[in-house]
Amino acid sequence: MPKDTRGGYPTFWREFGHGPREALMIHCSLSHSGAWTALAGQLSDLLHMTAFDIPGHGRSDDWDNRADIQAVTTAMAADFPAGPVDVIGHSFGGTVALRLAIEHPQLVRSLTLIEPVFFAVAFADVPGLLERHRAREAAQMEAMARGDMTAATKAFNELWGDEDMPWDSLPEQMRQNMTKRFGAIISARPAVEEDSGRMLSSGALETIPYPTLLLEGAKSPEILGLVNEGLERRLPHARRVIVPDSGHMLPITHPQEVGTLIRDFLGGVPA
Repeated sequence: MPKDTRGGYPTFWREFGHGPREALMIHCSLSHSGAWTALAGQLSDLLHMTAFDIPGHGRSDDWDNRADIQAVTTAMAADFPAGPVDVIGHSFGGTVALRLAIEHPQLVRSLTLIEPVFFAVAFADVPGLLERHRAREAAQMEAMARGDMTAATKAFNELWGDEDMPWDSLPEQMRQNMTKRFGAIISARPAVEEDSGRMLSSGALETIPYPTLLLEGAKSPEILGLVNEGLERRLPHARRVIVPDSGHMLPITHPQEVGTLIRDFLGGVPA
């Protein structure tokens, strides 16, 4: 479990598995690379997986607001194993995987995007969705306005965490760590909501040539399904699958089901 500079940022990472295919895993906000452990166990004979902590998370250095956090995380991802590799991203990590495929196409062999929170896609497609989304975020935004980051993080977790992982059930140390990381989430808003990286507005999504698996939970918020619908329309080689009885944290709560889907998908992608 080494730590070194990747993409100009002090980065910690883990490695899983002993399979013949190289894979890169990019986790969700308020998490860390260890969250992939159960899913990696399902794929260890197929993949050798590198999973790094994004800025401000896990054991990578605290986020210092140096630039666009999505761009920094993409640069970190690009500084790992020489491609092409199978890239697996969850939530914010899924948006980074997309950006990696656009900016560093030589590094990518396939994309598995698990509920990528590229909200700008859904906002562009569905009139009035931005306003509905803002209404859902009201408690979080009100807490931020009064400077209560603990309440803001709790509200965020209630929006995106699964019903079987409620805030009050989490260990106190985990809640503290999540609150500490919350500032990095705010830094991601221009990229995921406003398309500051111009992945959508440039038409770059329509040029991604890689086989892409879009996964989502059947119990997840509506907006995440709308994002995947929009990506399925734009990505030339995308296939969308909905996992029953699961929510946004499906790679953690349903590793066996997700692992089976990824294994089947990669079976059709030449190494």
